Amino acid sequence: MNKKKIVLSAISVLALIGLIFMGSVYYVFFSHQFGIDKTAYIYIDKNDNIDSVMQKIDLVGNPGNMYGFNYLSKKNNYPKHIKTGKYEIKPNDNVRYLFRKLSKGYQSPVNLTIPSVRTLDKLVKSLSKQLMIDSLELSKVLNDSALISQNGYNIQTLPALFIPNTYEVYWDINGKDFFERMIKENKNFWNNDRIKKAEELKLTPIEVSTLASIVEEETANNKEKPMVAGLYLNRLKRGMLLQADPTVKFGLQDFTLRRILNKHLLVNSPYNTYKYAGLPPGPIRIPSIIGIESVLNYSRHNYLYMCAKEDFSGTHNFAENVAQHQINARKYQQALNIRNIK
Repeated sequence: MNKKKIVLSAISVLALIGLIFMGSVYYVFFSHQFGIDKTAYIYIDKNDNIDSVMQKIDLVGNPGNMYGFNYLSKKNNYPKHIKTGKYEIKPNDNVRYLFRKLSKGYQSPVNLTIPSVRTLDKLVKSLSKQLMIDSLELSKVLNDSALISQNGYNIQTLPALFIPNTYEVYWDINGKDFFERMIKENKNFWNNDRIKKAEELKLTPIEVSTLASIVEEETANNKEKPMVAGLYLNRLKRGMLLQADPTVKFGLQDFTLRRILNKHLLVNSPYNTYKYAGLPPGPIRIPSIIGIESVLNYSRHNYLYMCAKEDFSGTHNFAENVAQHQINARKYQQALNIRNIK
């Protein structure tokens, strides 16, 4: 009997030890360790090491303990194989699941917004704030003449590549992959219906974007954009100079000008549509989808001239002939003089 009791006691002790061990294993690896009430994210970049990764997890996830993560990290040599990216930590995650995501590189995408901006420099600045890629690397890709030309663009027409919208990408996307993604999105945007409308205008998609960029610089009023697009299309069809003030600003690279004077019209730039017929060499900004659609679905009318309204509402007075346009222009010039705008 004594031997039997000893055996049973030993079994009980071993069972208890096993339960404690299993409970500890469960607690360390499988229990909910993160003190958060909603999904949080950590961003691991190429300069991170195991210490900085742990600091980010601690700061964002507020874990109870990281013993299990440390064990898995050492066992799998994670410090030598840290993968960049944006990773989510959910309230119900355990450290084993988090480690698996980080070690396998199972990222969460970010919403990347392509803005409608005037210059590629501003685009690069915006993108470098949203992605891990730095501005120098991105600028190098966007100035790679071979890469650009093999996809049908040059440095002047490149702004037409970008379609302002929000896209899901990985935070650590590299420059060339980003460029290829934009090529894909541009092709998706220019579907058969839009290409057909462009062909009816006898314009290429790049030329549509170029005209759209002028329209967008002329007016911020979305309802007026198809009207402005129709005016410039009328001028193109008649072989008239576009005489678009925003192209002169772009040629001068002076976007602070509030009033275009005769001296500004003398600038010898292919973007000066007071001197050179047809469209400028490329877009003077990255046009929005609304701007592009305004050209493809332009308003049909006989207007050939426009002038900003004297009430500074941001809209325009339109005219079919020079006489009416001169009346409208005088009204606006007088309003500028009264406000001492030069």
